[in-house]
Amino acid sequence: MTYQFDFAALLPYWREFAAGVWLTLQLSGVATVLGFVGGALCAIARADGPPWLKRLVGAYVEVIRNTPLLVQIFLVYFGIAVLGIRVDANVAAVLALVVNVVAYTCEIMRAGIESIHKAQIEAGECLGLNRRQIYWYVVLRPAIERVYPALVSQYVLLMLASSICSQISAEELTAVANRIQSDTFRSFETYIVVGLVYLALSFVVRWAFWGFGLLVFTRRRKLGTAL
Repeated sequence: MTYQFDFAALLPYWREFAAGVWLTLQLSGVATVLGFVGGALCAIARADGPPWLKRLVGAYVEVIRNTPLLVQIFLVYFGIAVLGIRVDANVAAVLALVVNVVAYTCEIMRAGIESIHKAQIEAGECLGLNRRQIYWYVVLRPAIERVYPALVSQYVLLMLASSICSQISAEELTAVANRIQSDTFRSFETYIVVGLVYLALSFVVRWAFWGFGLLVFTRRRKLGTAL
């Protein structure tokens, strides 16, 4: 039996696909920003915090990195409901993605922080910089530049992993595809299109991060040279 492809059946649903793409970018974008901030703070705490805080953050990282994202999404979504708080599925999806990506960002950032030689920190102290200034100018900025490619890869994976949020009815791209294939009965064509869209999004997100990194780190080097 020869299968007859019919991609034309999906054309009337292009607005739904576009809406799914937009929500996917929104979910992953918000989770990326919050995850980076939370991950950086956790990395600082784990690298230079009091022993109790190091153990607490370390336990959090190990639990998150060794449990499936789908389970984490269910725990956040249904856990909030158990507490009697009603939230939109998209909000629960963002919270779950942030909880997940903070742990991975923490370990990536910690590796960057630990790569900074102690002599550089001592030099900052000799220049009269306070603790906050040393962390920002001497530790964090160079550390972020060193691990930036790893962070980009992690955030691209986050964008792809947002497809799991369809399991709690967040209307991102995969959820839209599930609904369209049930309406058209063209499952193969629908998921081929969705796969190609995710592939294109991956390249777009990588190029966006590459351009951002080129702008930020090139300007930082120029400022450093000028100083």
